[in-house]
Amino acid sequence: MELGFKKINPDAILPRYAHPGDAGMDLFSVDELSIEPGKRALVHTGLVMNLPAGYEAQVRPRSGLALKNGITVLNTPGTIDEGYRGEIGVILANFGDAEYRVAKGAKIAQMVIAPVTRMVPVEVSSVEETDRGSGGFGSTGV
Repeated sequence: MELGFKKINPDAILPRYAHPGDAGMDLFSVDELSIEPGKRALVHTGLVMNLPAGYEAQVRPRSGLALKNGITVLNTPGTIDEGYRGEIGVILANFGDAEYRVAKGAKIAQMVIAPVTRMVPVEVSSVEETDRGSGGFGSTGV
């Protein structure tokens, strides 16, 4: 299945999978900027996508950036809906101890394409009981 992208910046790089079988394709920066510790920035990709009906794109952090530099995608996973036709941007946040330089052409995030299941919300008078019940936020142990 093909996924169409339009370059709106001549420096844009089409997303690509690093290895066969990878779930996420790498997204690349067209910006050069610095992110100070505790700060965030919108990083542009220079791309607009023709996402087909029935799919979403999830923008997720890169594990290497997170581990080595404390850089993550702030609203992870960021959802791109099928009807969005603006530039793909990535909100990077620096939770590290040092300034992080984003270079033009750098891998900044990964994008996973997933089918969307739509439900019809309805009000009910009760919910089914389960073994777990309302336990959450660490209720199964740490």
